[in-house]
Parts: sequence; C-alpha cells; structure tokens
Amino acid sequence: MKTKSKTPLRQCTGCREMKSKKEMIRVIRTPENEIQLDATGRKNGRGAYVCLSQDCLEKAVKNHGLERSLKTAVPAEVYEDLKKELMNIEKNK
Repeated sequence: MKTKSKTPLRQCTGCREMKSKKEMIRVIRTPENEIQLDATGRKNGRGAYVCLSQDCLEKAVKNHGLERSLKTAVPAEVYEDLKKELMNIEKNK
C-alpha cells in the first residue's frame, strides 16, 4: 500500500504565504556569492522563493525579503531579470 507523498511548501518572500514549489520562482545565492534565478529548482545554493505575480515581487523588493532570505545584498539586475521572467510567464498563461 502506497502512502501519499507530501508536496513541499515554501514561503513567498513578498506576501509571506506558504505555497507549493511549483507555484513559485526560486532565486539562489551560489557558494561563490552570485545571485541567480533557478528555473529548475535544483541548483546548489541558498534559495528564496517569490510567487509568480508582480505584486509579490514588488512586496519582496519593498520589504527586502530576498535580501533577508539570501543573507546578502541583491543587485538591481536580479530584480530586473525577475520582472522579465514574470512577464514571460504571465504572457504564456
């Protein structure tokens, strides 16, 4: 008899809601202290999650949620990449 596996929940750094990993985009700090987007969700590094909405990204920028989660300063280019990625995702829906 097979047991149900639990879906992993992560907290959005913007709205602070718990959601499944598949509903979010991951940002990582690599061991070399680089900040990158992680589309696969499998790269090595400290991760932080943001919902797939512009509102949550704006909240994360305003309350410094990504910086707090990653424990380092996040460059403006990363926020721009995130905005572009979210726009692409919204277009494809």
